[in-house]
Amino acid sequence: MTGFLVLEDGSLFPGRQVGADGVAFGEAVFTTAMSGYQEIATDPSYAEQLVCFTAPMIGNYGVAERRDESGGVAARGFLMRRAGGREWCRWLAERGIVALDGIDTRSVVLRLRAGGALRAAAVAGEADPDAVLAEVRAQPAMAGRALVAGVSAGEPARVGAGPVEIALLDYGAKRSIVRRLVAAGAAVTILPYDTPATAVLELSPDGVLLSNGPGDPAALPAQVAVVRDLLGRVPILGICLGHQLLGLAAGLETRKLPFGHRGANHPVLERASGRVLVTSQNHGFAVEGDGPEVSHVSLYDGTVEGLELPGERARSVQFHPEAGPGPHDAWPILERFVEEVGRVAAAA
Repeated sequence: MTGFLVLEDGSLFPGRQVGADGVAFGEAVFTTAMSGYQEIATDPSYAEQLVCFTAPMIGNYGVAERRDESGGVAARGFLMRRAGGREWCRWLAERGIVALDGIDTRSVVLRLRAGGALRAAAVAGEADPDAVLAEVRAQPAMAGRALVAGVSAGEPARVGAGPVEIALLDYGAKRSIVRRLVAAGAAVTILPYDTPATAVLELSPDGVLLSNGPGDPAALPAQVAVVRDLLGRVPILGICLGHQLLGLAAGLETRKLPFGHRGANHPVLERASGRVLVTSQNHGFAVEGDGPEVSHVSLYDGTVEGLELPGERARSVQFHPEAGPGPHDAWPILERFVEEVGRVAAAA
């Protein structure tokens, strides 16, 4: 044993170090995605989390810079049954990321499903398990944590040159969202998470996108207030955390899920059409509600997966329509948003 995972309930799982030396603390979660490990690693929504992969081999097709979803690795560490490639392990080590293989991932996932996501530590090297466990139990829980400041853009940036102007409030936006918007014909202005509504409206955007991001949406009252100020004044599309912020701005509530939705195979019912979308997801919190504003629901557990607020010209989805990589069922959502707001702007 050259490493181990310890959960806050005292469970200990031996493993083998395949990344950097050290101890990584975070919320232990699992993903059922069978590919996209580099995209998962660089997705800012995984900030402060230790990611356990359910797929038996991770890393077998290498790494490539074009797959990065941000400028760095957001997750704190990775847990695998088997690391299948030296390139992947070297990539993690070069970035100072703790990673273990040889972990009994099936048992870890069963423990998380039974007890919910748990505070944990991944240890690469020598350490006293009892001392590490004490530190784990001293770590803050994910509920109540505001994490977007650590993953948002530091200053505005502009990408693309299309005829449709989209302002993107960056709470930890994945690069694939921006790429899909640009490919659909948008010029995207990326704005820091704390940009006030007045500054957004001064840009006269044709639409506003509220991005994905990490942490508890209820811990972001200032961002909820900004979304509330934008409602009815500009078309809005929210994704993941952006969906949750829109729900809070509309007067709904959010709650922490026991172990969240993370993977690329989640079925979602689109209520208006009766169509089922296979979606990519990564969230630990969910919007509460069952009114006419709920446009999509999870077929796993009935949680709210989408909102439609026609009177406010706003909509949102809990899943990731950019899905890079992942299922393509929801791809048209971003394209339709750009097309619709562009058509309205041209007619004005």
